Amino acid sequence: ISEVLLNERTIAHFRSKYRELFGAMTDADPLYEAVSDGRKFPGVEHWLGLFYPHLGTLFEYLPDAPVLLDYQVDDALQSRFQQIEDFYLARQSLYDASKRAKAKNKGGEAMVAPYKPAPVDSLYLNAASIAEALASRAVVSLSPFLAPEGVGYLDAGGQRGRDFADARAKPDVGAVYEALQHYIKEQQNAQRRVAIACYSQGSAERLAGVLRNHGLNSIATAQSWEEARKCDAQLVTLVVLGFEHGFISPDLALVTEQDLLGDRLVRPTRKRKAAKAFQLELGSLNPGDYVVHAEHGIGRYDGLVAVNVLNTVHDCVKLVYDGGDKLFVPVENLDVLSRYSSAEQGATLDKLGGVGWQQRKARVKKRLKDMAEALMKIAAERELRRGEVLEAPDGAYDEFAARFPYAETEDQARAIENVIDDLGSGKPMDRLVCGDVGFGKTEVALRAAFVAVQSGFQVAVVVPTTLLARQHYNNFKRRFAGFPVQVAQLSRMVSAAEARQTKEDLKEGRIDIVIGTHALLGKEVGFKNLGLMIIDEEQHFGVKQKERLKEMRAEVHVLTLTATPIPRTLQMAVSGVRELSLIATPPLDRLAVRTFVLPYDPMVIREAIMREHYRGGQCYYVCPRIEDLDSVATALRDLVPEVKVITAHGRLSATQLDDIMTAFDAGQFDILLATNIVESGLDVPNANTIILHRADMFGLAQLYQLRGRVGRGKLRGYAYLTYAPTAALSQTAQQRLEVIQTLDQLGAGFQLASHDMDIRGAGNLLGEEQSGQIREVGVELYQQMLQDAVAAARQGRTDAQADDRWTPQINIGLSVLIPETYVHDLNVRLSLYRRLAEVTEDAEIESVATEMIDRFGSLPPEVETFLNIVGIKILCRRACVAKVDAGPKGAVFSFHNDIFPRPDKLIGWIQKQAGTIKARPDNKLVAMRAWDDDAQRIAGVKKLLSELAALTA
Repeated sequence: ISEVLLNERTIAHFRSKYRELFGAMTDADPLYEAVSDGRKFPGVEHWLGLFYPHLGTLFEYLPDAPVLLDYQVDDALQSRFQQIEDFYLARQSLYDASKRAKAKNKGGEAMVAPYKPAPVDSLYLNAASIAEALASRAVVSLSPFLAPEGVGYLDAGGQRGRDFADARAKPDVGAVYEALQHYIKEQQNAQRRVAIACYSQGSAERLAGVLRNHGLNSIATAQSWEEARKCDAQLVTLVVLGFEHGFISPDLALVTEQDLLGDRLVRPTRKRKAAKAFQLELGSLNPGDYVVHAEHGIGRYDGLVAVNVLNTVHDCVKLVYDGGDKLFVPVENLDVLSRYSSAEQGATLDKLGGVGWQQRKARVKKRLKDMAEALMKIAAERELRRGEVLEAPDGAYDEFAARFPYAETEDQARAIENVIDDLGSGKPMDRLVCGDVGFGKTEVALRAAFVAVQSGFQVAVVVPTTLLARQHYNNFKRRFAGFPVQVAQLSRMVSAAEARQTKEDLKEGRIDIVIGTHALLGKEVGFKNLGLMIIDEEQHFGVKQKERLKEMRAEVHVLTLTATPIPRTLQMAVSGVRELSLIATPPLDRLAVRTFVLPYDPMVIREAIMREHYRGGQCYYVCPRIEDLDSVATALRDLVPEVKVITAHGRLSATQLDDIMTAFDAGQFDILLATNIVESGLDVPNANTIILHRADMFGLAQLYQLRGRVGRGKLRGYAYLTYAPTAALSQTAQQRLEVIQTLDQLGAGFQLASHDMDIRGAGNLLGEEQSGQIREVGVELYQQMLQDAVAAARQGRTDAQADDRWTPQINIGLSVLIPETYVHDLNVRLSLYRRLAEVTEDAEIESVATEMIDRFGSLPPEVETFLNIVGIKILCRRACVAKVDAGPKGAVFSFHNDIFPRPDKLIGWIQKQAGTIKARPDNKLVAMRAWDDDAQRIAGVKKLLSELAALTA
């Protein structure tokens, strides 16, 4: 969508005004040439005022509307006017410099036309215009201060409420609740109703429990202010309201979660939020991409087509195989398709009906069976070992958990629950918590550490880098403040004397939690009572360090954290063998990082830095090489003299690095210019813009991890990936940059992992080299086969018993599709088809149907039929029916592998059907019926399948 409409009149107006401003076109000018040819130029809206004689304003569109002005709006306007002027002058100075350079270079090589800025008044209102517009209409200005009484002033009677920061700062964690009780009594004595504003119903319930634990029992909860007003005025009402800070009015005292706890105390709703929403959808396929059919092998996706069969329309996915053979897969059976990979290197199309695919699949299946049996052996040995039972007192744990300032996502809450259960199981925990960048793995570690310390045991947190050690040390110190817990650090950032003292204190038990790099793994480091070891990003450790970790983890609880994305299918595959918790859903209120890939433009970089500066934030500026830092630092100081820059890289001493990071974290500098040492786990909440210099020199995993350094709070993060404007990008570099820009939604790491193994490193989660096997059958099918192999090994099934995945074929003579007139976007339709093909419960069908009605309106008959087909497919699986053919006069059922699990029950059932159902010699079942319409046919098929499914029990 653009306000620039290119037609003869606007193009002519632009050409005239452009030449009037900048003179005749003596050199190549891409903007002028593009517009003259009727083509949109990137960012052409900057010259919007040159296309039209007059630009309309908001005041013109709403001539009678009153205007509400927030406090200090004049200051905000002046700041914005100055920003606009600065941008224009900076562009103008570059344009003037280019003209001078051209004059000196007469007769030399032609120069690329620079950016020619349009005058400010051609695009923006000025202060006088805004004042003139406001003078002719009703204006209401807000202020937090009292004004002299008189005409034109109205006192709303509000005062800023109580902030409990002083009580929170006290060592006693109960002090804030005592202060709250005193405040409530004070306000009620003044005849004011007291309410506490909570972010959600879940947080209201959770806070109510905490308050009752501290003796405040006269409370009620409400979901709206209307409901709260009906509550007894003598009760403290916890109500869901969107306030961050409280206030006092003549009859009300409002306190917010943020006033009371420093931030929100929230519990997410238990509504299931499927992580599949963050994984690769079939809708992201493009014609020509390789896909894998579970029965027929690797084919080429050739789009979605409508197939006409006996006057009914059926949507199918078209696949092309070796020799041009075509296969049409009905949309209800899309669960048999999976993506091959993103790189698709070395992919060869299979021959329809050939034996090559089945042979390859059999080889992989045999290897997976061996791997699964080895894993089961490891799991069985672990079951025999005994470990310490670690449990924390409920009250103390609730207090600690209440300090978590964000909403627990469902995945995060489940991971925490898994870890707490493991610690109290009496068996040594060995759990891997995998989560995308910034999805809250550290909180899981903090909760586990608290339980261990409260049980009287020491905790060791091992990390790969000194910067990450520093980050964790600060986090642990902050969260354990006020509790009788001693936290120490052991890395090259502490002096030799401090390190010696720390090691002595560990042996004597005076330190409860120690955070360190591989220095913690030294033979000279001993513990008095080590109960829990937390390992962050184990894949970054060396071989010797990993061997030492194996020795240390023998008899203690172990929690491993990794940001390496692992698809949920792989988590399911190893469930119960390798204890794995996946955090795949983003935190509440998290906004996706806005990503821009562009040639280096100093003015764009200046604008990005200054925008972050104006909103009180900080920036990362990351270079791929240390030798680039000095020249970039000089350029930055010339480009943005208003901000302070500090440089960090791996060759600095530990003390220097610590001082730099402390200063940046404290907000003493605006830009941290660094190499990719900032890649691992750094969390500076105030830094929300990252600029990558020569982004084409970073790998895809590095790009993704670096982008994850920003946008970790409620503010939108911005990432600028720049490359040299004069250098040609290699094909692989261009692909990397395209991928990282395309995958800018939350949880994108899981999309990358599900079709690109490179992004998650070696893919050696199970201790087995897998890349060759993955190439043979594709990433997604490999994961499915691994899941099947592990399940078979766990249940002790043989190859004959462990059946392959299969999907029923259903033909009931009705049109099955989502019409294009109902869902216009092809990718959205494909996505819905894939989701419905994978459902296994009727409730899931209803959930998708409800979503479709919300998004697209009432369901057309074809979609109703499609949903019924999906329901029939679920019943087929339960009844072991591989194929259904139904028409007005009845149906024919074919059993999977021509076998029904309970033939004795089946015979008895047939005998009771009074000759209306017959078994044929080919093991098919024929039901003779007279269905008058489509609805009866669908209902009849469902009834028969339900009865067959009941017989299998």
